[in-house]
Amino acid sequence: DGIRREEHEFEDCSFHFKFKMHDEDCYLYGVFDGHDGSRAANFAAQRMPAELLLGQLLEKTTDEDIKDVLNQAFIAVEKSFFESIDHIFAEKTTIQLQLPEGIGHYEALNQFPDVMKKLDALEREITGGTTATVALVYKSKLYVANVGDTRALFCQTDEGGVFKVAQLSVDHSIFNEEELNRLSQLGLDVERLKLHRRIGSSDSTRCIGDYHVKGGYMDIEILQNATREPVIADPYVHGSIEIGNRPSFLIIMSDGLYQALQAATNTDRVNIDIARMVAAEFSQQSTLNGVAQAVVDKVVRIHHDAFIGGTPEMKQICQKRGDITLLVRNFNYPLANAINSPTAGGAYHPVSVPFYSPRPNLPPTVTIPTLSTAERVENHSESGASTPGTPTPAQTPPRDTLSSTLESTFQDTNHTYTSTESSTQSSGEMRFPTRFYNPNKLELDENGRVEAYVDFSEFYDAIKKLTDSQIESLNAETKPKSAYEPITEEVDSLSAPEN
Repeated sequence: DGIRREEHEFEDCSFHFKFKMHDEDCYLYGVFDGHDGSRAANFAAQRMPAELLLGQLLEKTTDEDIKDVLNQAFIAVEKSFFESIDHIFAEKTTIQLQLPEGIGHYEALNQFPDVMKKLDALEREITGGTTATVALVYKSKLYVANVGDTRALFCQTDEGGVFKVAQLSVDHSIFNEEELNRLSQLGLDVERLKLHRRIGSSDSTRCIGDYHVKGGYMDIEILQNATREPVIADPYVHGSIEIGNRPSFLIIMSDGLYQALQAATNTDRVNIDIARMVAAEFSQQSTLNGVAQAVVDKVVRIHHDAFIGGTPEMKQICQKRGDITLLVRNFNYPLANAINSPTAGGAYHPVSVPFYSPRPNLPPTVTIPTLSTAERVENHSESGASTPGTPTPAQTPPRDTLSSTLESTFQDTNHTYTSTESSTQSSGEMRFPTRFYNPNKLELDENGRVEAYVDFSEFYDAIKKLTDSQIESLNAETKPKSAYEPITEEVDSLSAPEN
């Protein structure tokens, strides 16, 4: 009927920060893919920067020191998350004591419906976890840490003009043999887990949060034999990679993006296919936001077309897809028609470069603009001679072959900060007046805080003076109400059974 249908709220979160630390530019990026709610993803996206950018990196000079900081940050975020819901566990335990000892779930539902309703509401609040992939650019080096199956790809043109793609993250899932070996050593039946295709309510073997497969794993029958918590928050940390002057970019994407493309095209080179899409959009778009959004739209369209015109088996595979987030960080890669700000307008071309699955036994190729072309485009954009969306004439660059290998001998980094995230929640061209992106600089007080825009003291004083009945009435009035009237079925008198 043309109406979007969603099984749940959008559960992905992301961030990107630029931070100055002892005259060193520090950049931090993260993508979080929540499951069973967005609470854990929201918490991790807010807490992770605080665990990395508030002095933890000071005096850390070696790769091992910085990797240890990243590892400790993941552990600290999870610990803080569980501490934030401690009061919910306490309330749940208190309410459970109201039930007779040994009573079954079905009997409790019948005899104590109100108590079970409260327990169910509390259960939903402590349910859920999130994957996490964090990229840190510090002292001209790139580090990546992750848990779960959110991926990070580093794409670079080497000295020979070959475009290379490397996955810097590890998919922590029940399809990872190393993870299955770890679970097997804990006493779990991995063959049964592979048949079940789930460990709890997710296929991730590492995540932040998700109490039920950690402290509460003994309540899950398939996990009861584990000698300790089977799902952990210890990240895989990759680095460092020296970022030089050669054209390159970083991709961080939730599993919804690459799994949708895999399902629709049955490709076994999904990382390279997505990297090709991003590289192709660099030659068409004027902003990184346009690059990321075009790739997301393209994958969604491919997935939709596979469902509409595919075989019955393909329709079954592509009947739904996960949430999608794509974040792109550029390091000197030529961006045609580039404008100064990644958000200050610019044209977005939603159908710029068609994508076709690579033919079997043929290496995929992509056109890589030369560095001289990139310099010419940058100078042309800065002079204002080119309007956004108008391609800049350039010589036809050579055609290069994609490879999934990566060299680790890069050079100094370019500190240009450009980043974006895009989800399927938005589409089309969006433009806003430039004044929205040039606010006055905020002054900080002695505590490092900005002055409040509005004084709410009178409001809080008025709330404190309300009686319990007035507060209850206020809550009832402000509670969101459905815009639709409930439908009451009427029994047809002609077809109703006679008494």
